[in-house]
Amino acid sequence: MKTLITGSAGFIGHALSTKLLEGGNAVIGIDNMNDYYDVSLKEARLNNLLQYPNFKFYTASLETKDDVNDIFSSEKPEKVVNLAAQAGVRYSLINPQAYISSNITGFTNILEACRHNEVRHLVYASSSSVYGATTTMPFSVSQNVDHPVSLYAATKKANELMAHTYSHLFRLPTTGLRFFTVYGPWGRPDMALFIFTKKILAGEPIDVYNFGKHRRDFTYIDDIVEGIIRVMNNVALPNPDWDSDNPDSASSSAPYRLYNIGSNNPTELLRYIELIEECLEKKAEKNLLPLQPGDVPDTFADVSALERDIHYKPDTPIEIGIRNFVDWYRKFYEV
Repeated sequence: MKTLITGSAGFIGHALSTKLLEGGNAVIGIDNMNDYYDVSLKEARLNNLLQYPNFKFYTASLETKDDVNDIFSSEKPEKVVNLAAQAGVRYSLINPQAYISSNITGFTNILEACRHNEVRHLVYASSSSVYGATTTMPFSVSQNVDHPVSLYAATKKANELMAHTYSHLFRLPTTGLRFFTVYGPWGRPDMALFIFTKKILAGEPIDVYNFGKHRRDFTYIDDIVEGIIRVMNNVALPNPDWDSDNPDSASSSAPYRLYNIGSNNPTELLRYIELIEECLEKKAEKNLLPLQPGDVPDTFADVSALERDIHYKPDTPIEIGIRNFVDWYRKFYEV
């Protein structure tokens, strides 16, 4: 199987590409290697992937339509996993245009390329951020998500709507995955686990928003990858029971699906920090601050649809996941 993965030098893209390559699959990687965070970390991930003879890489931005079209027409991937995006809730308050360019224009180019190159299945990253102002928990893919509280979340919701349009008009099978706070080795430097580990080791204070009281459904990277691969191999089909008078937002009369991938076990941020401290054998100095604009107090994934259709549920305990990250961090940065 030949799979094209956008954002292949990113956190999830690197992990997914590695797993597929180890299984003997051919992977076509695309990444623009931008400097949103430390490029040397992206280069290290990419160097890992380039060791595999069945990996081919293109430096390209999804916003450049001609480049995307050329890659698709020459490589003819059977399946596509779109993980490239401008990430980060808080950064979307500072540089909103980056989210429109990458997450809207870039995703449009991916949809068009899939449409014109007979791609069998498009799987794309959405986000738990789409739940926005929703307070009914656990969050279900059948819930209304029309009230995002950040532009990042709005672009991810837009991706789901755009994908449905292509599934409906062109019968392109699409599956959107709402990821819940992914963490683990090779993670992003703008995420809490990375920031906290780095600052605690350096003896610097850490900023703890919402006074550490908010909860996150932290999901280990290996669980995310397993979920993606299972979804890739379960091509979206029309729901024969879909009722336009009582519509289910997670499926359709078109070949379209949505799933949460989360641990289904939210952890309070202060407990998360305690576990990091235990692994580092060092206490953190905390700056307790109010909830930031664009953030939500809690996330909690209902993964019953994933269990029903894919027969999978993430299960890595947070104690193991944090330990694995800390071990990787110490080794990679020689701390």
